[in-house]
Amino acid sequence: MLLNSYDIIVVGAGHAGVEAAASAANLGSSVLLVTMNLQSVAQMSCNPAMGGIAKGQIVREIDALGGYSGVITDKTMIQFKMLNKSKGPAMWSPRAQSDRMRFAEEWRLQLERLPNVDFFQDTVSSLMVKNGKVCGVKTSLGIDIHSKVVVLTNGTFLNGLIHIGEKQFGGGRMGDKAAYGLTEQLVELGFESGRMKTGTPPRVDGRSLNYSKMIVQPGDTDPRTFSYLKTQSPFKDRQQRDCFMSYTNLDVHDSLREGFSRSPMFNGTIKSTGPRYCPSIEDKINRFADKDRHQIFVEPEGWDTVEVYVNGFSTSLPEDVQVKALKMVAGFENAKIFRPGYAIEYDYFPPTQLKTSLETKLVENLYFAGQINGTTGYEEAAGQGLMAGINAHLKINEKEAFVLGREEAYIGVLIDDLVTKGTEEPYRMFTSRAEYRMLLRQDNADQRLTPIAHKLGLASDERLKNLEYKQKRTQELFSFFQKNSFLPDEINPILISKESAAVFQSQKMVTALSRPQIEILDVMKLPKVKDYADTFLFEEEEIEQVEIKIKYQGYIEKEKENAEKLKKHENINIPENFDYSKLLSLSFEAREKLNKIRPQTIGQAKRISGISPSDISILLIYMGR
Repeated sequence: MLLNSYDIIVVGAGHAGVEAAASAANLGSSVLLVTMNLQSVAQMSCNPAMGGIAKGQIVREIDALGGYSGVITDKTMIQFKMLNKSKGPAMWSPRAQSDRMRFAEEWRLQLERLPNVDFFQDTVSSLMVKNGKVCGVKTSLGIDIHSKVVVLTNGTFLNGLIHIGEKQFGGGRMGDKAAYGLTEQLVELGFESGRMKTGTPPRVDGRSLNYSKMIVQPGDTDPRTFSYLKTQSPFKDRQQRDCFMSYTNLDVHDSLREGFSRSPMFNGTIKSTGPRYCPSIEDKINRFADKDRHQIFVEPEGWDTVEVYVNGFSTSLPEDVQVKALKMVAGFENAKIFRPGYAIEYDYFPPTQLKTSLETKLVENLYFAGQINGTTGYEEAAGQGLMAGINAHLKINEKEAFVLGREEAYIGVLIDDLVTKGTEEPYRMFTSRAEYRMLLRQDNADQRLTPIAHKLGLASDERLKNLEYKQKRTQELFSFFQKNSFLPDEINPILISKESAAVFQSQKMVTALSRPQIEILDVMKLPKVKDYADTFLFEEEEIEQVEIKIKYQGYIEKEKENAEKLKKHENINIPENFDYSKLLSLSFEAREKLNKIRPQTIGQAKRISGISPSDISILLIYMGR
């Protein structure tokens, strides 16, 4: 039925699990993907969307590193938006509304095309551990499966408990059973565990909604794609699906409050911490009592289905309370409910118990990725899964771990935050978490990461050639703007129309374009530029890259300088078994935290909460620096 042994076993086929299995398999490892239900591979358990603020950057980074989240999203999206376009390019974030059923189907088919991936439907009940090293898994069918490495990506399934009002029942998500046994075994092995909570809103029948009472939210007029492979837009032959927006009102809030006494959030039934930046509707009206209304986003779940996701109405209130309140929202007066919203509590393991490779410190060759590490979101999970799969393959081939720095990728920021600072609430990525977000833009993820992926063996020669061609073309257009000038009568009409000061002598094109009011598309229409651009047929992405380089070069160079300073400390390694308790000149708090987290570099030690500059100086002196 199965091979006697695998290089890597991935437990769980959510967004972390599928990326872990794919990356390890593509590098050459034999992989077994074990999941409780093969019909729900890469299931979008919550909202049917990929990307968003900072999350879109992660999806593009995954793609640049050879992962599949971007490719699958491009094939299955029903709407695309570039968020934050009114702000600077560091804030631009792509987001796609996905077809939920097709997204899962495409992921399953993609994995089936990888010859190194085997599948098995069963529940992993425990790990096989010998002499502090994992060597396989045991399943609920009593099967022992051996491997060199195990990657746990259990999502919300570990001792999962679902809440709908006063009703509670075990489950990893609605319709799927929970997983029992692994938490208890890991705690026996010395791991610290905790509980977190997340929630989801009701789903409704779109045929029962009155969209004329809502505000339409169309996609971009020029939809992009996530993948740098130039995947074909799904909107070539069909129009994007619209989303819609409505609002709660005081009647909705009053109706919801009537059910608070039966709410697991308020009667003490739920004791774990939920996501701060994605609160339930009852939490919102309780915490923001001064607000008369809250936004509700009405999101179709696919091209053809009538099911609709009610974003912004996440709740664990009793189903009768949910229905009554929801029908008071404009456009929902006759809403038919497919599924009620619910909250789910689950086990996680504080990620300070991991190395930066995502290997656990307590058990060798055991890796954690996704919500088991306290994160929330498909994108955060997928990024961790990709890195865990890569590092699992490198470990069994006795190669150095692959770790991304904070100046290299949002994925690097994510993992460094987790293993260095830990998290006591579901961790979500934001652009504000990255010190070098001008360097970590969504438009340049390929430039940052594809050469690295090519060296690893995850990016094809074709990918690298595409990148080199794009960079060559971008440099050619940039050089054109550097070398050529505008005469006053050429540029002044544009300057005046943009309320920018006119010029009285010829001016270098880059000088004109460096003005914040002037956009590159304004000058692309001028004959001198248009003739050149038409000759070489520059793509929109190439033109955009040149504009960013011209306008933000100073900021980019400054961040590069700061990043280089950071690297100096990142390159000073700390011995793995270093005993900080012997350094009495360190503060007591520093000794305690350093011994617990066991940073791998001085740079990582600097970012631990409670570690002072003087503590770092002492460590540097001790390390001979």
